[in-house]
Amino acid sequence: MARFLEKFKQGLQKTRTQVFDRLQHTIKAKRKIDDELLDELEEILISGDVGVDTALALIERVKKRVKKEKYMDTEDLLRILKSEFASLFPRPSEARATSNSKPFVILVVGVNGTGKTTSIARLAHLYKKQGKQVLLAAADTFRAAAIEQLQVWADRLGVECIKHKSGSDPSAVVFDALQAARARGTDVVIIDTAGRLHTKVNLMEELKKIRRVIQKVIPDAPHQVLLVLDATIGQNSISQARQFLEAVGVNGIVLTKLDGTAKGGAVLGIAHQLKVPVLYVGLGEGLEDFAEFDPESFVEGLFADSSLHENRVNAS
Repeated sequence: MARFLEKFKQGLQKTRTQVFDRLQHTIKAKRKIDDELLDELEEILISGDVGVDTALALIERVKKRVKKEKYMDTEDLLRILKSEFASLFPRPSEARATSNSKPFVILVVGVNGTGKTTSIARLAHLYKKQGKQVLLAAADTFRAAAIEQLQVWADRLGVECIKHKSGSDPSAVVFDALQAARARGTDVVIIDTAGRLHTKVNLMEELKKIRRVIQKVIPDAPHQVLLVLDATIGQNSISQARQFLEAVGVNGIVLTKLDGTAKGGAVLGIAHQLKVPVLYVGLGEGLEDFAEFDPESFVEGLFADSSLHENRVNAS
């Protein structure tokens, strides 16, 4: 856990250097809290890819707290700001595969190039470490080599992968995978899906069909619908995400490539505007570079010297 937390801080270095160090320096350079200071903070947040709506909402909340709680020095302001950042994140309303449902069904969606297949492998690895039996469903039957890539991961992890030939009906793959999981007493089923451009209506209709098939086999599933987003595209990921939210009812987000971007501030905008909890975060390339997301740890990583030490990214 400590190793991942340190890597988490390192991964946010680009965002911290270009945005949040400026925020801290601006606050510490002032002797009092006034409208001029708050306007400067607002401009820094907007320039940091947090998003206009989110930046305005944050500063408005800070103003109300300053007025109500009568904080007078800039150290208090910094503490308020960190607290408000963390409060932007919706808290998960559903446990991560701790449901009594067996199998616990996870539908993973997202456009190509976001790191979806790797995230599925990391998720499977995470559950295997918890002693759960995992089965993968290769329902991305259209992208070249998608099935083979998932099978390679399955072999490496020592888990079963249900697959059909390339070009097959994705829903048929899902149906067979769920039937196999029920027969074998599998704990967790993770379903890969196609990730062609989100503007194509046929992709969303295909995902809706997969969801209907899942519910025919297991009426209360999928228990999680995880949307994989590439943190490096910043605010652009929000418009991408809305399509999936409307089509399949996403209830959790996986953020990838957070260590390779200066746009980490967009995570705040994603949480605020989509109202969907960020459940997992990916850093680096390894299987262990993946953990459950904790808002306070994220804020700690942004500011580096945060005093919010009670919660940590939990890799268990």
